Amino acid sequence: MTAVPVSELTSYIGKDLGHSEWMTIDQERVNQFADCTGDHQFIHIDEEKAKQTPFGGTIAHGFLSLSLLPTLSAGLLIRPEGLKMAVNYGLDSLRFIQPVRVGSRVRLQSTVIDVTEKKPGQWLIKARSTLEIEGNDKPAFIAEALSLYFV
Repeated sequence: MTAVPVSELTSYIGKDLGHSEWMTIDQERVNQFADCTGDHQFIHIDEEKAKQTPFGGTIAHGFLSLSLLPTLSAGLLIRPEGLKMAVNYGLDSLRFIQPVRVGSRVRLQSTVIDVTEKKPGQWLIKARSTLEIEGNDKPAFIAEALSLYFV
């Protein structure tokens, strides 16, 4: 994360923060997520049955893809200088557009779309986060993610 003086935070509204590194979504990660969440639907874990679906193989859970936001955004997002802590504040919107096939590589693109001082020393930053799938025109999802920073 890039530390930004509080007085400059709003100057980032509309700025493209770039792309994360690529990450491969493998079957082991999908299986572990299935175990953690209890979502063992065959389209995620049974490669033979999943081949018979329109997906042609296993796919990552949508919420697995979404759960990659903290990891993939770590090198992209801005944060106010003097940061004491940060918390996820939620999502203003989320659309799953295309499933992520196991074996695919994904990366995150982020753009700051709003910066608000909620209370003195508390900054809410909204970023449009797009999870791109290598070789696909359509992303896996587009989310408006909210992070609350305490300085």
